[in-house]
Amino acid sequence: MRRRPGEVRDAIVQVLEGRGSAATVQEITSQVVQLIGDVPSSSVRSYLRLNTPELFVRMDRAQYLLNGFEESASPHARAAAVEAPSFECGQATLYLDDCNKWLDRQAPNSIHAVVTDPPYGLVEYSDVEQDKMRLGKGGVWRIPPSFDGSIRAPLPRFTVLKATDLDALEQFFLAWGRRLLRVLVPGANVVVASNPLLSYLVSGALSRAGLERRGEIVRLVMTMRGGDRPKAAHVEFNDVSVMPRSMWEPWLVFRKPIEGRVQDNLRRWGTGGFRRVSATKPFGDVIESAPTRATERKLAPHPSLKPQAFLRKLVRGVLPLGQGIILDPFAGAASTLAAAQAVGYQSVGVERDAEYFRIASAALPRLAAFQVAPR
Repeated sequence: MRRRPGEVRDAIVQVLEGRGSAATVQEITSQVVQLIGDVPSSSVRSYLRLNTPELFVRMDRAQYLLNGFEESASPHARAAAVEAPSFECGQATLYLDDCNKWLDRQAPNSIHAVVTDPPYGLVEYSDVEQDKMRLGKGGVWRIPPSFDGSIRAPLPRFTVLKATDLDALEQFFLAWGRRLLRVLVPGANVVVASNPLLSYLVSGALSRAGLERRGEIVRLVMTMRGGDRPKAAHVEFNDVSVMPRSMWEPWLVFRKPIEGRVQDNLRRWGTGGFRRVSATKPFGDVIESAPTRATERKLAPHPSLKPQAFLRKLVRGVLPLGQGIILDPFAGAASTLAAAQAVGYQSVGVERDAEYFRIASAALPRLAAFQVAPR
């Protein structure tokens, strides 16, 4: 029987997604056969080995787990987990931890909204690529030349991602979305920064995790991404742009399914919609935004720093009644937490990189106090 490319691999992924623990090759094969018909265990073993460690993780006793998942811990083990190092500033708390491990320890129905700018391709925030960026060697990061004495922020180059990188990205956000779903209250908004090259993967994974897609918020901003002439042939093809110059940034909007009607959910959980800008102006899905200025970057030297002028509008809108806890599980320089602090909201953030945690701890109070020009 001739199978379509990737059919066995996709069936293995489906089997492991539904388990809370690792499985042997024999166990996986048995369930794959139930899904797509006869498949030799040797084929399943070959697919597992071929896609490890990018997609699958080999555990002890020759068992396999989907990359991004962890074996279910008992309630006692979760309760005994050591709390991560933290930093507090006003109503904001920042933890030095892996976001998935942190989410596993949180109580169900404890978070009211998420605003986050995650690593788009995961690769760029690996230890290896971060070391390259900090040394100015590039790697997946493009290090722009200085201009008029101004040192511009590095940009990740997602066109270099391999198929295995894209698979890992999708599986990571599927696992993350499922963990997130448990801790969110019904009706909680989840707003995730992305980019036009990879947003379809992130969006598909979060939908499969059980979150409802509610559209996109457009950050209307001119970035440095795209618009370049062909490399090493810019004179010959002077009138050609390899990619369109990016003039916007998509922020994906999802929601945990509500209980009953919107008004019922608002009364019980305080969630289910967006806070209006004013009595006469609803929250809109296009927000004009300048690039992050040098004055802010000095306060928080992070390569993906978003400006407070934009974040405060976004953060204010995600809690419809102005009450609840906002989470940023990829906190970076804590700019989301600073925006929440500035508008009077309670927030919590998680950052796994010790250097960024140190930067964020210093930057959070400075960014929260940063004066944004009224518009």
